[in-house]
Amino acid sequence: MRLTRFLPLLLTTLLSAGVARADEVQVAVAANFTAPIQAIAADFEKDTGHKLVAAFGATGQFYTQIKNGAPFEVFLAADDSTPARLESEGDTVKGSRLTYAIGTLALWSAKDGYVDGKGQVLSDNGFQHLSIANPKAAPYGLAATQVLDKLGLAAQVKGKIVEGQNITQAYQFVSTGNAELGFVALSQIYKDGKLTSGSAWIVPADLHDLIKQDAVILSKGRDNPAALALMDYLKGPKAAAIIQAYGYQR
Repeated sequence: MRLTRFLPLLLTTLLSAGVARADEVQVAVAANFTAPIQAIAADFEKDTGHKLVAAFGATGQFYTQIKNGAPFEVFLAADDSTPARLESEGDTVKGSRLTYAIGTLALWSAKDGYVDGKGQVLSDNGFQHLSIANPKAAPYGLAATQVLDKLGLAAQVKGKIVEGQNITQAYQFVSTGNAELGFVALSQIYKDGKLTSGSAWIVPADLHDLIKQDAVILSKGRDNPAALALMDYLKGPKAAAIIQAYGYQR
């Protein structure tokens, strides 16, 4: 009888503890990191009880949205300069910024054997369309233009370039056959040490600026335990294993 009497109170206490523990975090994620963050989100929720709600897009576009009051609490960018800019403008939690991945650029075709291991297909110039992400909004697109400049091919391929709004759209142009090849994030075509489809040239890092990808807690996430938990989780071994499986460096 005594236990029955206290059951409602015990149940209310347990439910309240569960609600306090399980928070939700709104995350703006650079499009190149779509697959890894989806895998990380599943483990994050299982291990911490917190839920990660992600939106995907170009880093430059997210900057504009954040400045216009978008409800994001954590930002996983495709560069380090955009989070640093937000930090300098007072839109982040001071001291929260960290580098979660170093990205790799790849020249990719959905066709087997189309792209050679040294990227000679670019200078051969036998293609009709070359897909890249918008270099003004997407760091991987900027890196692609740097590669073309460094190889002396920018003028030669200028009329063949098709731009995606972000790296996901650049990938889609190639995967659907609307472009024979394109510059994409290695993470979009690589898993566990091998290409998932087509043929590719992994672009040497010295042909473009380092693609250092930083994450930061935004001002709206200041008081959200899930935001802090996510940043801690990104530093941990489970997240690191997933990130590296998709071809990123740490």
